[in-house]
Amino acid sequence: MIDAAALAAIVLSLKLAAVSTTLLLLLAIPLAWWLQASTSALARASEILVALPLVLPPTVIGFYLLLAFSPHQWPGAQWLALTGSSLAFSFTGLVIGSMVYSLPFVVQPLQASFAQLDKGLLEMAELQGLNRWQQFAQVVLPLCKQGFAGAFVLGFAHTLGEFGVVLMIGGNIPDETRVASIAIFDAVEQLDYAAAHQLSLIMLAIAVVALLAIYGRKKS
Repeated sequence: MIDAAALAAIVLSLKLAAVSTTLLLLLAIPLAWWLQASTSALARASEILVALPLVLPPTVIGFYLLLAFSPHQWPGAQWLALTGSSLAFSFTGLVIGSMVYSLPFVVQPLQASFAQLDKGLLEMAELQGLNRWQQFAQVVLPLCKQGFAGAFVLGFAHTLGEFGVVLMIGGNIPDETRVASIAIFDAVEQLDYAAAHQLSLIMLAIAVVALLAIYGRKKS
């Protein structure tokens, strides 16, 4: 039977992944559309920035985010002034860090899906009087639904399994920043391999379900 602390870590991980990925989709959809449509130098530079988390060690990203979240730096100071709480070692800080770290896993599948879309269909929709929102809802969304699903699942799964970034900016606060990956690390450090094995099996099961959601949709 899984104990209360381990269950809380899993629930917090699922909450973090759901919130981060939902917010990421809102940001990634217009960003991915612009990146696939633009040939400007700014777009190419932005594409490199988006892809940086793929090659940077998570601890590097976490370190610079930790500095930015500090009350002595502008982002952290502004957040503290507005809310009265620190971004570092908070759930909100974990959400922001997760969005930065998982950004390419959401943007790139959307960008690839948008690139394959027949732009002539959008021109026809515009000639029929559909505005941008109607074109998105009636043309882009149905034709790119697999890209949207893949982007969400990849972003969710990647956020769920991250360790270095959340450890750097969140620490290990029960019910606040102690996610499943940190709980597994703690269990191994304490030589509690049974607890580590139990948590790892649950995370493995979630990862397999996520992969089945992606590859199952491709074959259906």
